Amino acid sequence: MFSKINIEKFSMLQTPFYYYDLTLLNKTLEALKETSGKNSYVVHYAVKANSNDKILRIIKNYGFGADCVSGNEVLKAIETGFKNKSIVFAGVGKSDEEIKTALSHDIFCFNVESIQELEVINEIAGTMNKKAGIALRINPNVNAKTHHYITTGLEENKFGINPWEFDAIINKLNSLKNLKLIGLHFHIGSQVTDPDVFKGLCIRVNEVQQWFNDHRITFEHLNVGGGLGVNYEDPDKFNVPDFNSFFKIFNKFLKLQPGQSLHFELGRTIAAQCGSLISKVLYVKDGVNTKFVILDAGMTELIRPALYQAYHKIENLSSNGKKEKYDVVGPICETSDTFGKAVLLPRTKRGDLIVIRSAGAYGEVMSSRYNLRDPVRSVYSDEI
Repeated sequence: MFSKINIEKFSMLQTPFYYYDLTLLNKTLEALKETSGKNSYVVHYAVKANSNDKILRIIKNYGFGADCVSGNEVLKAIETGFKNKSIVFAGVGKSDEEIKTALSHDIFCFNVESIQELEVINEIAGTMNKKAGIALRINPNVNAKTHHYITTGLEENKFGINPWEFDAIINKLNSLKNLKLIGLHFHIGSQVTDPDVFKGLCIRVNEVQQWFNDHRITFEHLNVGGGLGVNYEDPDKFNVPDFNSFFKIFNKFLKLQPGQSLHFELGRTIAAQCGSLISKVLYVKDGVNTKFVILDAGMTELIRPALYQAYHKIENLSSNGKKEKYDVVGPICETSDTFGKAVLLPRTKRGDLIVIRSAGAYGEVMSSRYNLRDPVRSVYSDEI
């Protein structure tokens, strides 16, 4: 992925930094636009995956909407050019101020997660003389077969409305005159790699929609969230996800009503592979039964390995030496500040350039200044 010219230019830059391959990002977006367009599917980019301004503007240029989970994400989406009526606002804990922000900008839809939230949005909308479009986020109790910290569609998770609340929801909506029910929303988790999971979601969505249809309630749209995983183990082999196979599952198993639109909220699968974290080796330290490669990047720049025990491919861009095993760690005063154990790398020394791949999603956006670390810059392929 990285040419000799790339590496020479990287070596002249202050590390660590995030590097974004905009050619790959555009290639990914072109594939997504083509495949989603074949079925007239509506895609909202999940801003939480990466809220970098330049990345957002490129995504917006392809005509996609924005999936936001905070008031500031709503404002960022609008600031970077997303159309107000393409913005959906999800999240289990929307504050009053965030709801006011979204209402004042006339967004497309709130994905609502509880009866109490319905009541609050209705009350605030009334004081603002607004009518809020809402979709009910349903907890489908579908196992995403992913890390338990990023599964969201099980009964034990905090997200969504459970089936035993449906009757109460219907009764409550009859009295909430400042709301317009326009959709059903589902999201089962992230980094889903088993196609049968999405098939199971389709079957459950059909069942839920049928229940509401039996009670004479129909919806303008269904929103099935995102969750499509990426290949962290071999990012060059499948650097553009197989959107065609993904959408085929929903085309085959999901039963849309006449005139009903189908919406998706994709984030990781758009942004992950175009981004890398570039770092330099500070020290190579002997340990007990291992050697530590200590980088100038840490969990403050990429927290996924510490938080989710996530795997990211690690490469040495400076060495072609004999391969050895190293524990690759950062400088943060936490034992969990570890990117990988027993990583096979060419013989590594102080000053070598190290790249941590597939960091475009949940890398920069989850960075922090813990240990009073300096903010890390972003570098783009069209700049070097």
